[in-house]
Amino acid sequence: MSHYAGAPPGPGDLLRIVDIRTKIVSVSSLLVGSAWALATAPQRFSWSLFALVAAATLAIDMGTTGFNSYFDFRSGVDTKASDQERFKALVQRDIDPRLARDLSFALFALAVPLGLAIGARAGWGVVAAGAAGMLFGYFYSGGPSPISRTPVGEFFAGGLLGGVLVVVAAFVQTQRLDAATVLVGLPPSLAIAAILSANNACDRVGDARAGRRTLAIVLGPERSHLPVFALVAASVVAAATLPALGVLPPRSLLPMVPAALLAWRVLPAMKARGFSHATKSANMGAVSLVFLAFTACYLAAIALGA
Repeated sequence: MSHYAGAPPGPGDLLRIVDIRTKIVSVSSLLVGSAWALATAPQRFSWSLFALVAAATLAIDMGTTGFNSYFDFRSGVDTKASDQERFKALVQRDIDPRLARDLSFALFALAVPLGLAIGARAGWGVVAAGAAGMLFGYFYSGGPSPISRTPVGEFFAGGLLGGVLVVVAAFVQTQRLDAATVLVGLPPSLAIAAILSANNACDRVGDARAGRRTLAIVLGPERSHLPVFALVAASVVAAATLPALGVLPPRSLLPMVPAALLAWRVLPAMKARGFSHATKSANMGAVSLVFLAFTACYLAAIALGA
């Protein structure tokens, strides 16, 4: 076992390394895909299979975030100047950064037997999807050309943690892949990309210093908020379009109204605060609130469509 110099990590440090706060994203997509499966094929739904998928999803998601913590620390993206929330354990405490790397590998290793158990029940194509997810999760922040450093990082991650995860969560239960399921996964993809865009807008100065070229950096300080606004609006519009496409009944529009009204109120306040390291905590809390409301309302819309 590796020896780690410096402060011994506690449970709180480990949760910060995997940024447990951000797991609302993967849990949301898991719930959306599972709710869609329960609504469209209730006779096939298995709660034990749901538990396996939930465990594997969280292991991969936490491992991906752990790699992100490791590489961001090693590359100088995360510093005490940028971490004004004082949340990042590798920055704030004398912890060997290799802990984050090894923890992430361990979480990926845990996902392997879980994936095999899912594959034995739902088909081996699901195992291939999980393996691809781990591969992309590593190269999102690692490797010679990390995806997170590019202008398409939030869209890539939004699609993977949103639409792809929704489709996989539904497919393992229904054994059906159709256009309706893919369309159901589109609004969560856009909503997740909005969260990541808000994060990148707040981290713009530190990311630029570390050599990143995120969309927020490309757009500049005066326009870095635009993707956040556009993606939140697009997620609501995409959900509202599903009845017109015959995916959900018209009555499913009703639960989306509160989410739209909350976004209408919260987004201008975020813009007024500005996007910076100093306002990151408030802005991420605000956009997360919008995301949670969107998830709850979207699940209610799916339930009405059952």
